[in-house]
Amino acid sequence: MRPTVSTATPEIGRSKKPGLLRHAPTGVGSGTNAPGEGFAMTLAEHECADLHVAGVAHHDLVVGVGLVAAKRASLAGRGPTVYDVRAVLDLFGLRENAATTPDFAGLAHSYAAQRRFVDAVTEEQLFSQP
Repeated sequence: MRPTVSTATPEIGRSKKPGLLRHAPTGVGSGTNAPGEGFAMTLAEHECADLHVAGVAHHDLVVGVGLVAAKRASLAGRGPTVYDVRAVLDLFGLRENAATTPDFAGLAHSYAAQRRFVDAVTEEQLFSQP
């Protein structure tokens, strides 16, 4: 007698991935879907490599910048670019070392803090014209 092999669930029977939905859920705390959001973290790590902000851990800074850059890219309907990361650095005044922002403290270790931090940045702030 031959052993039986279970077959995979057909594609039509699988639940849809949130990033592929035409009408993504909206509301407070639901975030914004974008392709390649993880790439924003890589770009943020590269751009923040030589950045030192007093009172803020490097990892917290990278996570905060990467998350807001991913939000900016998703609002534009595309994947993140280095220009999104640079726009976020300019938004917080980090490229000129003009600001010491305690808002980044503890972001890397708390999802709730990450949601509050990203939701506090408005679309007008992200796409403001100088």
